[in-house]
Amino acid sequence: MIVNVEELKAGSILAEDIYMRTNRPIITAKTVLAEEHIKILKAFLVEKIPVQNTQIDGTKMNQSNTSIHNKGEKGIKSDFIDLFLHTVQLYKKEFISWQSGLSVNIANIRNILLPLLEQLKDGSTEIFSLYHLSNKKEYIYQHSIAVAIISALIAQKLNYNYRDTIQVALAGCLSDAGMAKIEQRLLHKTEPLTEEEFNEVKKHTRYSLEMIPEHTLLKNETRLAIFQHHERIDGSGYPMGNVDTKIHVFAKIIAVADTFHAMTSERLYRKKHSPFRVIEQMHQDHFGKFDLTILQALSNAITQFTTGSKVRLSNGEKAEVLFIEGNVSTRPLVKIIENEMILDLEKNRHLFIDEILEY
Repeated sequence: MIVNVEELKAGSILAEDIYMRTNRPIITAKTVLAEEHIKILKAFLVEKIPVQNTQIDGTKMNQSNTSIHNKGEKGIKSDFIDLFLHTVQLYKKEFISWQSGLSVNIANIRNILLPLLEQLKDGSTEIFSLYHLSNKKEYIYQHSIAVAIISALIAQKLNYNYRDTIQVALAGCLSDAGMAKIEQRLLHKTEPLTEEEFNEVKKHTRYSLEMIPEHTLLKNETRLAIFQHHERIDGSGYPMGNVDTKIHVFAKIIAVADTFHAMTSERLYRKKHSPFRVIEQMHQDHFGKFDLTILQALSNAITQFTTGSKVRLSNGEKAEVLFIEGNVSTRPLVKIIENEMILDLEKNRHLFIDEILEY
């Protein structure tokens, strides 16, 4: 829908790139608009912009001062983003209830997740654009839902049946349930945690296991995965420091999904990063910590672009994918659309793909 800039509120989500006599957008699609973005739009005398139907807090846009955008929204599909943001708000209510001392209702969590999992059946790839929606204040709630669906997607890529895929998603969603027992000051701290504070936060894996009851909808392996999701196959993780063979495969999946979303997301003390750059970092900087088969499954899911796909590079330029080398799929040969320059991203390591614009 089209919204008057004068009526914009922080938290609206931009549906299309905004250009002002420039080859590069002044603000890119999927940006969660803050007050500074609105000031930029006003400074450029932009009168109206296209936004998603739902704001970052899950509320619907007030249509009294808007008109329907008939061209169709670009970027994240509106039905998917609406569903994701709505699911986050449902989970947030559950989390707040845990903070007040109520027990975890497994059936509620399962029912919250199922609609999103149904979207994955259609091969939805929009989940790799969710990092654009990362919001400092809502991070802890967004993270749990994102980890659930990323874990489920990995399970699908590993050819898990639907029942086990649901179990992996439940484990991913509930892996941080124990954060409800952590002091809120630490959850919303704007600077990196001290060693003492981090040790306190690490207790959330035990709290999660204590909070989550045995249930017919939850396998014992799923509860174990919730407890183990911060273990690493080289023994460097917590809470037990287990190595490869002592870590359940569900936990290994969640470990990859959890780290991936955390590294892509905007945090209270860290900016968001491109999923393509994060995948490279996980392969290189975290080598030996994650199961390579699982990490490759996630990598394959992300790099589903093909020859002819349109992408945006980290310098803001749009490019067309010309050739993909199998073992460096995040760094294909591309052609810059503006000047038709051919660029090998493998040889130009200072650049990387920021996002896929068109398959």
